[in-house]
Amino acid sequence: MNIKNVVVIGSGTMGSGIAAQLCNANVPVTLLDLKTEISEKAKKKIFESRPPLLIDKSKIDNIKVGNIEDNFDLVSKADWIVEAVVERIDIKHNLYEKITKVRKSSSIISSNTSTIPLKVLSEKMSAEDKKDFCITHFFNPVRYMGLLEIVSEELNNIKKINFLKTFCEENLGKGVIICKDTPGFLGNRVGVYAMQVAMTEAIKMDLSIEEADAIFGRPMGVPKTGVFGLYDLIGIDLMADVLKSFIKELPTSDVFHEVAKEIPLVKNLIETRYTGRKGKGGFYRMNKEGGKKILEAINLSTKEYFPAKKIDLDISEKVNLKELVSRNDKYGKYAWSVISKIILYASSLIPSVTKDYNNIDEAMRLGFNWTRGPFEMLEELGVKFFVEKDNQVQPNDFIKKIYEKKTDSFYGKRQIYTNLETLGKVKQIAKVQKENKSAFTYEYKDFKIVEFNTKANTLDYDSMDALKRASDKNLIIINEGMQFSAGVNLNYVMEFAKEKNWKAIEKFIYHFQMTCKQLKYSNNLVVAAPSGLALGGGFEVLVQSDYVVAHTNIVTGLVETIVGLIPAGGGTKQMLWRWMQDEKANKDPDFAPQKVFDIIGYGKTANSPVEAMPLKFLLEKDKSIMNRNKLLSVAENLINEKKNGYKPPQEPIFKLSGNQVMDKMLQTLENLFKEKKIMEHGIEVGKKLAFVLSGGNTTIDKELSEDDMYALELEAFIQLIQMEKTQARIKHTLLTGKPLVN
Repeated sequence: MNIKNVVVIGSGTMGSGIAAQLCNANVPVTLLDLKTEISEKAKKKIFESRPPLLIDKSKIDNIKVGNIEDNFDLVSKADWIVEAVVERIDIKHNLYEKITKVRKSSSIISSNTSTIPLKVLSEKMSAEDKKDFCITHFFNPVRYMGLLEIVSEELNNIKKINFLKTFCEENLGKGVIICKDTPGFLGNRVGVYAMQVAMTEAIKMDLSIEEADAIFGRPMGVPKTGVFGLYDLIGIDLMADVLKSFIKELPTSDVFHEVAKEIPLVKNLIETRYTGRKGKGGFYRMNKEGGKKILEAINLSTKEYFPAKKIDLDISEKVNLKELVSRNDKYGKYAWSVISKIILYASSLIPSVTKDYNNIDEAMRLGFNWTRGPFEMLEELGVKFFVEKDNQVQPNDFIKKIYEKKTDSFYGKRQIYTNLETLGKVKQIAKVQKENKSAFTYEYKDFKIVEFNTKANTLDYDSMDALKRASDKNLIIINEGMQFSAGVNLNYVMEFAKEKNWKAIEKFIYHFQMTCKQLKYSNNLVVAAPSGLALGGGFEVLVQSDYVVAHTNIVTGLVETIVGLIPAGGGTKQMLWRWMQDEKANKDPDFAPQKVFDIIGYGKTANSPVEAMPLKFLLEKDKSIMNRNKLLSVAENLINEKKNGYKPPQEPIFKLSGNQVMDKMLQTLENLFKEKKIMEHGIEVGKKLAFVLSGGNTTIDKELSEDDMYALELEAFIQLIQMEKTQARIKHTLLTGKPLVN
């Protein structure tokens, strides 16, 4: 069989997201809905979505639209029919009756439900139709969330289910886990329980929502939204409906009931339309005071809002889980209470919900963006420590069996849901060097792998040192984390700036430059395989690698001007050289400098490889991969294909017109200032960028080497970092996550 034509019925958030991802995969798709709700409105929402659901917005018309009255005949031609309508069983049953009357016998039908059991959905179907019916539970937003749970029963046509799994892995880029028909499947069963534990324990222990989110966040390997922030993001009213479904479906003996009880504060928030970010606010809200927006947090006891406080946990960036739960303060006690309950609950689901406990971990990684699942937490803590730490914790059969074996190494293989050779699997068998505090280096086959492991994989001296040392062999730069690299560690730079230690900053930037130069000109191939953010310094690593194998969900670009700096790790130089290869640059020597001035000056970014190509962030030789799990194997294949006879590139020679093009760029800055698009410091940053891109004190008949350009970048960076207004921009961004215009 094959899937050449898909019909998605239901144009809400999930239906539109599924249709958009099929469009991204170049699979013909039609989106159907009620006559009153569909038409071009659905396509407009997809086109304007933020973050963008489409990898290439120019393909929006590849999504056909229609309604279930006039265009239902299209179902008869579909190879896969996806139902994504409202969560009402009567509506779904009526729709299935219509579908089964007209569908092809070779087709697959699936529901995107997250709450209704498969056996209930299919109860009115014939035995033959039941064989071809399953649940395909995508996570929102569909393009960005890696998990897809396929829920099947024993009576399903296993060949079709396995075919659908393979199709969704290879074409839609999903991590597909086959699940039993149990409430919440894997991801939501554990993820929603974890959220409820984090919330109820915070209330019980009298923590503020900021304190709870600070602990149930990055220290635990959970996204920084924490629990209350995530509740607001999902929608407090939607979460209430999810809990009602669990209460209805789970047996009363399930401990989920203990944390799913209605909370008066939540009920009050919903009744007053404080349903989260889509409403007037939720546990957090934005309030205007004196013309400024202030983030406020609700007091769990008084129900009043106060300015949100930043919580200092006094912990290092790399949190040791055992140290966290062993703290003798309220934060340690909260962390232990939450983590221990999550581990106990997840392990109680083995084997009734799944026999493969590591699939629960992967569901949490792919569906909730956790860096480690409950069983990885247990292995990190140690089973002996977990059982013996607290006599209030009663181990279940799963944990007892491991404890009795008197070993903490129980985990086994990772990512068993896929046959692909992934970084997660390779890390378990490769020789690893962990001495470097900012990046691990793995030796595997005849190449090395460098994986950054700082917060957001920001780069410091040690990160670059790891890259430099690893370039003695063919090298792949790749990460399991959400981000490839968010750029240079600004906290690291600001520590030196506070002490006015400009020499230390100069030493670091020079080391960054020389590392990138080493990557570019070593006798070994360097392949960067980014996913997520590859910004600033992270992008400079990409742009000076031999090849890039990019996940389709990259966000890439040079954004240094936003914090009052310029790219100084070779990014300015390299982008200039790329644009100098454009045919327009042959006719106009000022074309490339002005083009790059525009790209870097505005801090332009690309949200996909398709968007990156016209900006020359990526080149034709680079590759784009839909399935993140394929990044390592594609990068490895590229090395094997190109390594024989590899020669590093020749060093470029720059010919720039100096003051001639500098004057043009300064005129642009003046116009922007007059139009109030930039302020005084924007002018200063623009001047430094213009000086570098014009070649400094040069003329068109002079030749500048790559080292000359590196020197210009470094000089401009050091001058800017010493300016109070640049430091103010950096401090503001580090504190708020938002840019400061000054």
